[in-house]
Amino acid sequence: MKELYKLHAEMCKVFSNPIRLEILNLLRDREMSVTEIIDKSKLSQANISQHLSIMKSKGIVISERNGKNIYYKLSNPKIIKAFDIIKEVLTERLEKNRKILVEVKA
Repeated sequence: MKELYKLHAEMCKVFSNPIRLEILNLLRDREMSVTEIIDKSKLSQANISQHLSIMKSKGIVISERNGKNIYYKLSNPKIIKAFDIIKEVLTERLEKNRKILVEVKA
């Protein structure tokens, strides 16, 4: 069981970076080349490559070379489910905090 907790913590570390979360969201529905990810995110190739390397080493994404391009996709669609659940929890918390702030100002 401790090994599972260790793996869980390692995966969560991957999700602790906003750039990796953006990449994860971009790969939500389809595989993309590094060039496509760069175009969508407006980040440098070195930055994207570094984050993709980390995500690949932790088993979050897998890659496939096709000619000169390397394409990335999520290793498991359940990763997006986890991403969306966390996003929903955070959205609910932000809405609750906004309501409290409005009430305090009133």
